[in-house]
Amino acid sequence: MTHINTVLLDLDGTLVDSIPDLAYCSNQTLAELGRPTLSLETLSTYVGKGLERLVIRFLANDINAETADPELFQQAKEIFKRHYHATNGDFSVLYPKVLEGLEAYKSMGLKIGLVTNKPMEFTLPLIEKKGINDFFKVVVGGDTCEQKKPHPAPLFYALEKLGSKPENSVFIGDSFNDALAAKAAGLLCLMVPYGYNE
Repeated sequence: MTHINTVLLDLDGTLVDSIPDLAYCSNQTLAELGRPTLSLETLSTYVGKGLERLVIRFLANDINAETADPELFQQAKEIFKRHYHATNGDFSVLYPKVLEGLEAYKSMGLKIGLVTNKPMEFTLPLIEKKGINDFFKVVVGGDTCEQKKPHPAPLFYALEKLGSKPENSVFIGDSFNDALAAKAAGLLCLMVPYGYNE
């Protein structure tokens, strides 16, 4: 049996339910643009493929939307980011048992890393506000490497920083991108039964 000494974790949809923050900022953006706001239920279906896709989806009010007017998109993205900087972590919550899980990994002597597609400018304040930043020996954001998940580069980067090998590591996430990244990097992958996977 393989000896696991390292656990890498995704953030949004795995450790933190950040939909309330993202929905709030989406509706603040729509309101500033003079557009109708959307329900939390609708906006929750638009989350999970990154900030840019979220903005495109809520502008079109369509989960399948892939493009938006470039000028409107840029304006909406800037408004969203302004609101997100101001409220990041205010409405989001840790999923049940996350703190206990992190404590257990720590007590087992596992090296713990965070690998998210969320930009570092939002990742670091969020994990600090939620009180989990000290668990991670490495934090890899969506802008740390040239590629994001599902590319394996962010996982390889985290493993290198931790001095770990793929065969001794596990990645825990909630999305298809997480599974693809783990497989490409040669890590065992565990998927949480909740989160934002489509």
